Amino acid sequence: MSKRGENIYRRKDGRWEARYKKGRRQDGTICYGYCYGKTYWEAKEKSIRASTETRNAQRQRRTCGLVADYCDEWFCLKRSCIRESTYTKYETILEKYIKPELGAYFAESLSQLRIEQFSYGLLHESNLSVKTVRDILTILHSVLEYALGQNPDMRPIAIVYPKEQQKARRVLTREEQSGFAEYLLKEMDACKFGVLLAMLTGLRIGEICALKWSDISLPDRTVSVSRTMQRIKNVAQTENAKTRITVSVPKSRMSERLIPLNEYVEKLCQKWQVQDSEAYVLTGTRDRYLEPRALQYRIQHYTTECGLEGVHFHTLRHSFATRCIEAGFEIKSLSEILGHSTTKITLDCYVHSSMRLKRENMERLNNVLDYMPSECAVKQDNNA
Repeated sequence: MSKRGENIYRRKDGRWEARYKKGRRQDGTICYGYCYGKTYWEAKEKSIRASTETRNAQRQRRTCGLVADYCDEWFCLKRSCIRESTYTKYETILEKYIKPELGAYFAESLSQLRIEQFSYGLLHESNLSVKTVRDILTILHSVLEYALGQNPDMRPIAIVYPKEQQKARRVLTREEQSGFAEYLLKEMDACKFGVLLAMLTGLRIGEICALKWSDISLPDRTVSVSRTMQRIKNVAQTENAKTRITVSVPKSRMSERLIPLNEYVEKLCQKWQVQDSEAYVLTGTRDRYLEPRALQYRIQHYTTECGLEGVHFHTLRHSFATRCIEAGFEIKSLSEILGHSTTKITLDCYVHSSMRLKRENMERLNNVLDYMPSECAVKQDNNA
């Protein structure tokens, strides 16, 4: 006879049914397993054996580790070979998003459905951008790949990344760019000179902020890009500031580059060159620099005075790339000047064909479609 709380019952068909706890579902509810026997004792013995096997399997899984543990181990291995800015980015993603939501799961029990729910929540509940969510999922994928390497029996999980819709990028027209250059030249100072230099060379905002006069070689007519300035999260516990400024090598090997200067830019540099080679270009002194956020505020002020809307610093880089294409630059050369790792990045993200260039290209068809004039003449005669 069954006892209270045993969960062993006699069925209508005469068999005995024993129920035992297998674990918990993702929503926290209990998941049960069932055993059957011809007698009460047979059913009870089977349920005890099944329950014991389930607990042993759970203990074995626990030795594989939680997602939070793998996050810490993966991050510990990465921290010695990444830049400081990348370190703070990874730390923020792990501590703010991945560990709070998925850290309590055993890595091998994490399902594709749960990851898709996690991704959906980031997009539609936390209202993060698609790019940010893709960055978070990329880190999660790396952590799970590390866990997979530690546990050969763990099954790989396919992560579905949200697609990022390409937004129309703001590019200055030739007239806007010419007007902005005239504005900068009218009452030029060190900062305006640096902005104009960036617009004429395609430098990133962090690169122009870290640029010193020692990086500009007038005899060689080149600009050497070897540093970038960033504002990053302050991980040091000794300071009260939430962020701090850091100067480091660029984000990729291709970002370290030599940019040739044309004659106009060379003369511009000759005019504004200072005696102290260690002086920052944007300030004209070695004791003071202009960090990216402050420069962005300057750009907003400059463009507002010029009547330009929707312009930020990266707009200058996009515009530079577009002018280069209009001038007939070979893509490989342009990609190296911009510091891209592949020409695909240059083509997909930075090259914007203007209506003027499209029209000029269409007009070139006249050189190969030599039958068009005669055809048009025949149609005109028929209409007459």
